[in-house]
Amino acid sequence: MARLGPINLSIESEGDSSSIEATTYPVERSESYTDHIITKPDDFSLSGYILGPNYVRDKQYLKDEMKKGTVFTYVGRNIAKQVIILSIDGNMHSNIANGSEISIKLQTVRFAASPWKKVKSTGEKKPVDTKPEATKELYHVVKAGDTYSSLAKKYNTTVKQLQEWNKYPPTKIPVGVKLRVGTIGQGSNAYSTTNGIGQGASSGSTTGGN
Repeated sequence: MARLGPINLSIESEGDSSSIEATTYPVERSESYTDHIITKPDDFSLSGYILGPNYVRDKQYLKDEMKKGTVFTYVGRNIAKQVIILSIDGNMHSNIANGSEISIKLQTVRFAASPWKKVKSTGEKKPVDTKPEATKELYHVVKAGDTYSSLAKKYNTTVKQLQEWNKYPPTKIPVGVKLRVGTIGQGSNAYSTTNGIGQGASSGSTTGGN
């Protein structure tokens, strides 16, 4: 008695076939050269009977698993591991009351290893960086004629804000000193300084970090 997966079979003959494919290319005045070979899957053919009070159910089970590509082990005169069913053929005879003839073709299969491995989650969450975004202060090098009023218009801020940022009184701003005229980044004192940044070197503006 042979066995294919969980199903018992009465097999009278077994056939097996192994082959390779050789790739060749011709050369002048000599036999063709073979540069490599490819091993083909082993094939098995079974011929016999499927018998018993549940032979119809067992035969249908094998057909269903064939369509799913289920991998079996066959144990008979041969032992074939990692095989799938390629085809099932049957014949009913009046002299077989509780079964039928059956012919099955099997083929060995080999599956590629998974190229990746699932990383197990540790359940730990990465801390969220709550540090505020860094800001840069925008400065202007004072030239003759500069006033808080003119600088406020130039850098899109207010005279009051300029006076809070800088220690010099409105009438005594020394030429050549750096005045803070804006903040680049996110902060409570961030002002739109598009005009000042755009005029950059020509206006004498510089930036510095907090």
